[in-house]
Amino acid sequence: MSHTTGIRQVQKQKTRQALLDAALRLLEHQSLSSLGLREVTRAVGVAPTAFYRHFDGTAALGVALVEETLGSLHGMIGAVLAETGDSEERLDRSVELIARHVAAQPAHFRFIAREQHGGVGPVREAISAQLRLFAEEVAAALAAEPDSAGWDPADLLMLGGLYVDHMVITASALLDAGPGGEQEVVRVARRRLRLVTLGRAHWLDGAP
Repeated sequence: MSHTTGIRQVQKQKTRQALLDAALRLLEHQSLSSLGLREVTRAVGVAPTAFYRHFDGTAALGVALVEETLGSLHGMIGAVLAETGDSEERLDRSVELIARHVAAQPAHFRFIAREQHGGVGPVREAISAQLRLFAEEVAAALAAEPDSAGWDPADLLMLGGLYVDHMVITASALLDAGPGGEQEVVRVARRRLRLVTLGRAHWLDGAP
């Protein structure tokens, strides 16, 4: 790659990120379905035609925002699940991780909360796909634990889905908590996870 080509690639990436950042700011006050690409390009200071060098349309931009928001969580949650020690302690750390991530990127998670059931199909599908992948990753981590001996893979996936659903609910609750309310959300989230963990311990009791 020539020096000139490298500079162009860097500039292209900067413009793409600027479009994502501008869209996220605009989406604080509206849904993706109502967002116009001219609004986004005006906020960045580029011509509307420049938008299509990076995205096919606002739906593609929304999918990129989903990947930016949820994609970064995979490695973090995977690292927590891979830790040794008491499972409840690891789940507590996962709640703390979500709380920190929501506090650091509230606009990203507000976007996910709004668009998970919004009017843009590709974005809904992208969110669902990311959450399914999370559930599969959690199920795979659970399968490696001694407590999962005798569990059906479908049941482990169901349990993984419960943990992921809990993650989404907790993130939404943190967004709505307001100043000073985060600690209560985290406390309740931990208690709910403990209830799920206790249920897991007795799932096979009396199973046929």
